[in-house]
Formats: sequence, structure tokens, C-alpha cells
Amino acid sequence: MDSRVILDQGGAEQLLGKGDMLYLAPGTSIPQRVHGAFVGDDEVQRVADDWRQRGKAEYLDEVTQEEGAVTGMPGIVSEENEDGEKDELYDEAVAFVAQSRRASISAVQRRLRIGYNRAARMIETMEEAGVLSPMASNGNREVLIPPPPED
Repeated sequence: MDSRVILDQGGAEQLLGKGDMLYLAPGTSIPQRVHGAFVGDDEVQRVADDWRQRGKAEYLDEVTQEEGAVTGMPGIVSEENEDGEKDELYDEAVAFVAQSRRASISAVQRRLRIGYNRAARMIETMEEAGVLSPMASNGNREVLIPPPPED
């Protein structure tokens, strides 16, 4: 197989192998010849053996806890805080869904300027509370609560 099949141009025929390569930088059309460090299988095995001999792995317990068990991380807002209270924007999300009659995660995201996961949790909570129907086969949800009264 020649380089024209893979690169759509010649040049790979002159490569020496063992770390010799052509690099095509983004935004360019001409590959550059570069030389990378060649690391053989035996050297990789020696490095891996050396690290194994240095000692047993020490894991951070916080990382290996079950998902959702970590609390108080900056930037992460859970459905309920430490006191068991609902998300502070939940009521605003319910009011938006009731008024707009649009029960989509993306609409809640845009309206409240929040992330996907937080908006998805709110929609799921609304479904559990009977505000929204379960998702239909076409992906739509029906708003089950009446619209707010007009003033």
C-alpha cells in the first residue's frame, strides 16, 4: 500500500520507519517530515515493570465513591442540597413550563441559563411530580398542569 491511498499524496515511501513520520498540521496542505522517539515493546515493558515495583497504587477515596455521593463540589448543583431542599430554580422552571407549554430540556436550559444535566434533572423531577407526562415515542412530553391564570 503506498502513501497515496492514505495521505492522498506521495512522500511516505522515503520514510525510514521507527519514529520517522509525516505530520499534517491543521490548516495546512503540505505534510512535514518529523522524527518522534521510538519506544520498543521491550522498553515499554521495562518501564511498566519498574512502576509496578515502586509500590501499590494509592487511590483517592473521593474519586472511587459512587456517582452522586460527592457533595459540595464547586460548579456542581444537585437536585437536592444537603438539607434535602429542591433546586432553587425548580419553581421557576415549573412556572416556565406551565406558561410556555414547552416541556423540553433545551427550552429550560435556554430560559434559565443552566447546563444540560441540571435542566434534565428538573424535567425528570417534574415528571415524577406529575407536572409532565413521560416522554412519548416521538420524544415529546405533555404538560399536565393547567396554565397559570391570566391577570
